[in-house]
Amino acid sequence: QVQLVESGGGLVQPAGSLRLSCLASGFSFGDSSMAWYRQAPGKEREFVAAIGNFGIALRHADSVRGRFTISRDNRKNTVYLQMNSLNLEDTAVYYCGAGSKVWSGNPDYWGQGTQVTVSS
Repeated sequence: QVQLVESGGGLVQPAGSLRLSCLASGFSFGDSSMAWYRQAPGKEREFVAAIGNFGIALRHADSVRGRFTISRDNRKNTVYLQMNSLNLEDTAVYYCGAGSKVWSGNPDYWGQGTQVTVSS
């Protein structure tokens, strides 16, 4: 059974930082591209960042480039999203996705999401 379990969300002040984690199981993590997406209230889900199975290929959305960094540890079956310089517009539910089509926003598997709230 495939599982993607996100953690690390919470309440943070503007300009603060958070690191999200997504623990994967039930499939060959080391063979899979991984990605993060987010959905803000009243908006559609959007792509945030993706990483190839070896951790070499990377892509970040324009809205987060320079502030967020995706990474992975294949020994721990975990993908991370380091988020710095958070602002109010980053408030959203953040989802982890897995599969070859994560780059186009169509992962095979989704996590349940973790809430990130940026507020003073």
